[in-house]
Formats: sequence, structure tokens, C-alpha cells
Amino acid sequence: MQNQVYKRKYRQLDDETKQKISASSRNKPKSEITKERIRQGMIQYWETVPNKEDTQWYNVDNGQNNED
Repeated sequence: MQNQVYKRKYRQLDDETKQKISASSRNKPKSEITKERIRQGMIQYWETVPNKEDTQWYNVDNGQNNED
């Protein structure tokens, strides 16, 4: 598989961008096969996108902000 270069440099998105993506994806039916292919593709994609090093992260397990 080729290494592809994407526009996104980090995983984090601003809220406005998230809302635009959400709005554009609403009410579009997808088959179960398509959903699984999208899921697998996103898993592979996100493995290649690094986190920003200077941001705080949120621990879902205990609901607290964690700072290093």
C-alpha cells in the first residue's frame, strides 16, 4: 500500500469543522457492507495521523482532564 499524504496534520478538529462534517453526512443511508468498509478505512487512516504533542487529552474512563 502506498503512503498517501492527506491535508490533515493532526487528529483534532475545531467545532465548526465537526459541525460541517456532521451536517453533510446526515440522512444518507448506507448499507451494512459500506458501513464496515468505512469503519475499517477510518481505523487504518487514524493510525497514520499523529496527535498534537502540546494539547491536553481527556480520559474517558474516569472523566477527568489529564495533564502531563
